Amino acid sequence: METKEFNFKGMKLNGILMLFVTIIMIFVSVYLIINGIASETVGKAVAFAVTGVVLLIADLIALGGFVKLEPGEARVMMFFGKYRGTLTETGYHWVNPFITTKKLSLRARNLDAEPIKVNDKSGNPVMIGLVLVWKLRDTYKAMFEVDVQTMAEGKKGQELTTSAAVVMTALENFVRIQADAALRQVAGEYAYDNEEDDDAITLRDGSDEINQQLEDKISERLSMAGIEVVEARINYLAYAPEIAAVMLRRQQATAIIAAREKIVEGAVSMVKMALDKLSQENVVELDDERKAAMVSNLLVVLCGDDNAQPVVNTGSLYQ
Repeated sequence: METKEFNFKGMKLNGILMLFVTIIMIFVSVYLIINGIASETVGKAVAFAVTGVVLLIADLIALGGFVKLEPGEARVMMFFGKYRGTLTETGYHWVNPFITTKKLSLRARNLDAEPIKVNDKSGNPVMIGLVLVWKLRDTYKAMFEVDVQTMAEGKKGQELTTSAAVVMTALENFVRIQADAALRQVAGEYAYDNEEDDDAITLRDGSDEINQQLEDKISERLSMAGIEVVEARINYLAYAPEIAAVMLRRQQATAIIAAREKIVEGAVSMVKMALDKLSQENVVELDDERKAAMVSNLLVVLCGDDNAQPVVNTGSLYQ
């Protein structure tokens, strides 16, 4: 994606060296001012004093040019309102003191969003939450294509020239809102669970595909702010409290029906096997009526919830 960000190419000197030079110049300026005051010659006194004052003022201005960068940080460089590049080289530097710098963090950040209530594809209200890992990729977009300054000032009431935390807090709020909107959009395209179509992807079991779609939607929304989505996943999913009990009973009924189907299928198979075994080994010959009675008894025994109570017949089988 096209970006207007570029590395800072202006004057940049070693900060330690410039700090040493600045301290020496401050001592020199103080020395000149003191000598000027102590001098008995008017011309010499004025020259020394003026030179010392000018040099001291220049030293004080130079002190504003020191910039320190740690790993994972960046400085957006502004010269009287014009973007002059982004400084990402770690260390202690000295730059033009009239350049305004705004510090940003390039480190990964984690967002654990609180579960929100949305309607799934079937219209059922569900509670869904996500966890998002993101980091800043494009400092130009973050500072100049999204109004983070106004958002941060409105929330904190302070300037952004020195506080990276205020800017990142505003960006985090922007990420939270856009992630919420993307989550609502994705959740509305899928049902919570299978109802009729067993092959349909659902919120409960289609995690990989849904998480990928969620990540794509969030990335699309955050690209305008120069933010990269490292990972986005649904970490909480449940029916809303007002329908949770009803849906639980429906799930229990579905499970009971599925279990009964398995039990009946197995019972029929066992009855058929028993009849075939009796017939093959000539254990006993049964007419259709006796077979029907035997099938009925076996199905009752095999499909019943309670243990069967056998009745022993001591008389003739054909009575």
